[in-house]
Amino acid sequence: MTNLSGKTAIVTGASSGIGEATARALAQAGARVMLVARREERLIALAAEIGDSACHLALDLSQEDAAQVMLDTAIAQLGKVDILINNAGILRTSHVDAFDLAELEPLIAINYTAAVRASLLFARHMKAHGSGQIVNLSSIGASLTAAGTGIYGGLKAALDRFTDVLRVEMAGSGVRVGIVAPGTTTTEIFEDMKSKGLPGWDEYIPPMVPDDIARAILFMCEQTGNANAARMHIYATSEAF
Repeated sequence: MTNLSGKTAIVTGASSGIGEATARALAQAGARVMLVARREERLIALAAEIGDSACHLALDLSQEDAAQVMLDTAIAQLGKVDILINNAGILRTSHVDAFDLAELEPLIAINYTAAVRASLLFARHMKAHGSGQIVNLSSIGASLTAAGTGIYGGLKAALDRFTDVLRVEMAGSGVRVGIVAPGTTTTEIFEDMKSKGLPGWDEYIPPMVPDDIARAILFMCEQTGNANAARMHIYATSEAF
């Protein structure tokens, strides 16, 4: 029997990178997985690869009702939700003189608001069932002060604070809440930088790969008894922050 046999899980941002790797890892550990992202063709392909234990939902998480749609669909297809992985995120970096203000609201919506809305709704659902695991994907950028990263890092810092408080509020309910903060990991998150002729952060050092982070997320979800792995920072071995 695998560690997550009989569990159900939702992974956002499952169409690529860390989300895709995490969906595979949870499924391999025995969980039934709902894949959530905007790019339906990728979700269909991944669900077919995983097999009968996967279903998918094409959804724009920046929409105000997205978290409720995700919960309603999950209940309809999975019965209840044991694990929620809020992984979806976008990265936009620029100094103050060049930042495109049109990108501000999408950054807030995806990197903070979507995760908060989903965390609140699913925490209530899990509390009613007496157990559950919520994992919010942060970044080591939440604790770095570097030019051009103020908005992205600030939103991740805000998500960290919210997640810590949610963990405190869920104490004793059977619902575990945790943060996984990756360091430099080679994913599509750097494509916007590269499309503008800038080097991606994954070009400066030998980066991690999505499977490295998926293993950390799986470890957090496998905790039992009184243990709650509440905060994990995963650095590339070449990072010296």
